[in-house]
Amino acid sequence: MHTVLNIIWLVLCGLWLAILYTLAAILCFILIITIPFGIAALRMANYTLWPFGRTLVPRPDAGAGSLIGNTLWIIVAGWWLALGHLTTGIALCLTIIGIPLGLANFKLIPVSLMPLGMQIVDVDEYEERGAPVLR
Repeated sequence: MHTVLNIIWLVLCGLWLAILYTLAAILCFILIITIPFGIAALRMANYTLWPFGRTLVPRPDAGAGSLIGNTLWIIVAGWWLALGHLTTGIALCLTIIGIPLGLANFKLIPVSLMPLGMQIVDVDEYEERGAPVLR
């Protein structure tokens, strides 16, 4: 089921979101000081291509740098991205077919707000380790 949802997601909105996140990453790489944000934007682009069957978990080695970076990210771009995912998710949930896609947009809100200090993992592998997963 994840594959079918991912293909529908990719065709309808995942590809466009990934392209936009990649363009943002390129801009961050050009402005050398924002390279960590560029890496995070590429991680978000990867996640937006194929979100079903994967989840976000905090990295155990994330420290104060991630906290400071996420604070700057929220002020500059994070809240805009989160608002965009929220409104798109609500619009998609107005149709029965769009509900899974709307829920995927809601799942992207945490990573759009705080991309540093998070990692993307396969849900099945994460559950095998005994960790609870919020879907």
